[in-house]
Amino acid sequence: MARVKDLEARLQRAEQQLTVFQRISRLTVKDLSLSETLQAIVNIVSEFMSCDSCLLYILDGDELVLCASSNPHPAQIGKVRLQLNEGLTGWVARERRLLAISTEAFLDRRFKKFSELPEDTYQAFLSVPVIARNRVIGVLNVQHRQPHAHTGAEMEMLTTVGEQVGCLLALARMGPDALDHLAHLEFSVSSAK
Repeated sequence: MARVKDLEARLQRAEQQLTVFQRISRLTVKDLSLSETLQAIVNIVSEFMSCDSCLLYILDGDELVLCASSNPHPAQIGKVRLQLNEGLTGWVARERRLLAISTEAFLDRRFKKFSELPEDTYQAFLSVPVIARNRVIGVLNVQHRQPHAHTGAEMEMLTTVGEQVGCLLALARMGPDALDHLAHLEFSVSSAK
C-alpha cells in the first residue's frame, strides 16, 4: 500500500512539473516583452516550488544583473549587479554547476550580502545556471526563509527551467528579423531533400 501511495505522489509531482514546463513554453510563444516573460517565469517557478523568493540574473558582459524577481523589487531590477567571482550566484555561473544549500546559506563562505535584498537572510538556497548553446548566460535562484531540503525532482525541474530560459534569451538576442530568417532557413532545408 505504501508503494502505491509513493507512486501516486511521484506521478502527481511529475504531472505538476509537466504543467510548469507547458506554462513556460506557452509564455515563450506569446507576444510579450522579454521582461514580462521573465517575470512570469519566476512567478511560475515560485508558485511551483512554494519558495519565498525566485530571482533571475542575466549575464551582461562580465556581470550578472538582476532582471526578474518573484518578490517586488522594482528599484533593484537592473541595478543589483555582481561579478562572476562574487556570491553564490556568481559561483554558480562561473562553475556552471547547480548549488543546493538546505540551511544557513547566508553563512556559506561564498555568500555575498546585498543590503537591498531581504533574501540575504533566507536559509535555503537552490541555484542553477541558465544555459544556451552550452554557454552560461544567467542564473536562476530559489530561496526559502526556513531550512528546506531540496529534492532531486526540484533540482531537475529547476535545471530544465534554466535551459528553457536560456533558449528564450538566445532567441530574444537574435533580433526581430531572426524569425523571418528561420522561416527561410526551414524552406531551404526542406527544398534540399
